[in-house]
Amino acid sequence: MSDHLGPYELLSRLGSGGFGEVHLALDPEGRTVAVKVLHPHVAADAGALARLAREVETMRRVGGPHVAEVLDASLDGGRPYLVTRYVQGRPLSAVPAPVEDLRRLAGGLADALLAMHEAGVVHRDLKPANVMMTEGEPVVIDFGIASALDTLAVTASGAVVGTPGYLAPEVLEGKPVGMEADVFSFGATLAYAATGRQPYGQGPASAIAYRVVHHPPDLEGVPAWLEPLLRECLAADPAVRPTAARICALLDVAPLSHTPPALRRPSRAADEENTREWRPGRDPRRKSVEESMARHREKVRRRWLIGSGLFVSLLAAAANEPLPEVSLFLLAAYTLAVVADAGVALFSRSPYKRSRMIIDVVCVAGAAGLCYGLTAMVSTFTLALFAGTALVLGIVFLLSA
Repeated sequence: MSDHLGPYELLSRLGSGGFGEVHLALDPEGRTVAVKVLHPHVAADAGALARLAREVETMRRVGGPHVAEVLDASLDGGRPYLVTRYVQGRPLSAVPAPVEDLRRLAGGLADALLAMHEAGVVHRDLKPANVMMTEGEPVVIDFGIASALDTLAVTASGAVVGTPGYLAPEVLEGKPVGMEADVFSFGATLAYAATGRQPYGQGPASAIAYRVVHHPPDLEGVPAWLEPLLRECLAADPAVRPTAARICALLDVAPLSHTPPALRRPSRAADEENTREWRPGRDPRRKSVEESMARHREKVRRRWLIGSGLFVSLLAAAANEPLPEVSLFLLAAYTLAVVADAGVALFSRSPYKRSRMIIDVVCVAGAAGLCYGLTAMVSTFTLALFAGTALVLGIVFLLSA
């Protein structure tokens, strides 16, 4: 049974982090979103929540294809939560490393870094676990949360603000922290993606923190085109590190629009839909769970329809000369099944109704035509041999499925 949190319907738990538990959810318009419900010890810290509330509006100004935009937030109830764009994929920490297309990853992360810093947001916890890989593109999640919730009460309650090995030296030493800390984390994350190793090794958190402050990173195996940039990013002195804009220039990353849909000014030619006030989930390119499932079901149905038509036409062609009645029975049975499917489509509300009925008609005609074409061109023995092989393969496939 699904749970509701405000206007959002929680569908399933995606995972848990230092600050909250993330759920896949539907917004009031049926769009998929990610809802992060803050842990009770975080929700009990009034100061942390007040700081997060002040930061939310700034966080909502961060947009672009490589960041998971903050869409909504409710921080004054019994279960405070944040709502972001849902990114389907795997975290960089779960992707085999070294990453195959390192240039694409570096460019996407640089663009995300620029988008955050242009809006005045410091991520504070950039690491492989907070970079989602979707169709080869990186998308940064959870930006601004660690920075906004970095208070003594929250930290003492058990939330780890940052991850050893990806935190800049100034963070570990308690010095003032700015955007340069994100540049350090960017370099450490890319170093991991390039080598498959933590740039400051493994072990107890205290040992890793000591290496970050007192030792150079391990960049052995990093490609020659990337190593100089990573050494700049991982410099112990924040003033030496490049800015996000310089990183983009060095990587030849083309400037992209970082204005989220909520704040884009519509053109004069925009229609009424585009000039409405923004609400969570209004991006028309984002498909709901129901739409994605319907599309997948239609794809599977087409494959089975075409595959079974080929199989039936082969069997019917093999049986046509010795057993014409069996051949007609197979074609009639297939036709009846497809007609029944077309009848279901006729009374359904599926967006694929018309194409479904067209494919049904084409499959029936194609199966009959292929059957009699094979009968005329191929010998009965050869057809029987192919039909027997197809039957065995079909049974094996069904058993394995």
